[in-house]
Amino acid sequence: MKRLGMTVPFDNVPLGEQRDRFVELEDAGYSDLWSAEAMGTDAFTPLALASVWTPSMRLGTAIVPAFTRGPALLAQSVASLAQAAPGRFTLGLGTSSDVIVERWNGIDFDRPYHQVRDMVRFLRAAMSGEKVTTEVNHHQVKGFRLGVLPPEPVPIHIAALREGMLALAGREADGVILNWLAATDVPRVTKIVHDAADGAEREVVARLFVAVTEDRDTVMALGRHAIAAYLNVPVYRAFHEWLGRGEQLGEMWRLWGEGDRKGALEAIPDSVVDELIIWGSAGQCREHLGAYVDAGVTTPVVALLPFGYDERAAARALAVSG
Repeated sequence: MKRLGMTVPFDNVPLGEQRDRFVELEDAGYSDLWSAEAMGTDAFTPLALASVWTPSMRLGTAIVPAFTRGPALLAQSVASLAQAAPGRFTLGLGTSSDVIVERWNGIDFDRPYHQVRDMVRFLRAAMSGEKVTTEVNHHQVKGFRLGVLPPEPVPIHIAALREGMLALAGREADGVILNWLAATDVPRVTKIVHDAADGAEREVVARLFVAVTEDRDTVMALGRHAIAAYLNVPVYRAFHEWLGRGEQLGEMWRLWGEGDRKGALEAIPDSVVDELIIWGSAGQCREHLGAYVDAGVTTPVVALLPFGYDERAAARALAVSG
């Protein structure tokens, strides 16, 4: 693998105490650090720390929601981090979900495709230094000029699940960010991106959930919880229905909708856990990561699942070429 990323920060460790963990990743050979944003840290603060702690690594967000910051504030955050880590920052932008946007932030999850498209266009214009008057999903931005410009263009990647957003990533972004898919799904989704790019190069980043343990019972039990937490969110349910897992997951969705959480977890087939979660020895996990690369992922980004193993040792072991 030419590139290998890790999702940061790590859970259950205060952010200010994670410097050694970040430095270990750099020393082990990881090329990238990618932050996520849901209900823990924001996406930018861990990368601001990493810009100083790990001066050789590329930094990226996977992802920042396009709804939860206003256009001007998002441009300021992106440009500030780009100045802190010149040439090393990539913005990953996506819709997020109705849960995060509406339930947790009180913002209408309205026309998500248009929100992402318009925010990407606004950010491109703002980071060029021009004075911007435009619409972002029917909301007016009037006369904004960014006062802190990136030293060089910031790549923008779009998180995408189905055809519309995948094609948007191909047409208007520098890359795509994928999430919660099997290696066998990669060719289908990346074809849409590359077809829309019409010959232009597009990076394919995939956030991949990994458990470096050979305890199958634990993986199946905890893996079902992780899968249910995501795949019952409407956007992810629609994604996996589109991918063809309606028959495999239909019973889980039915029982979950009826309020039978225990039954829903039991209805998730072992085969789906095996497809969506990378697990086993470090060598087996590296082989599975390699399958994603062979299928078209250019930057696999590990997200370690806390399934009772030594995550620090696991991170080091995953980076060893085998």
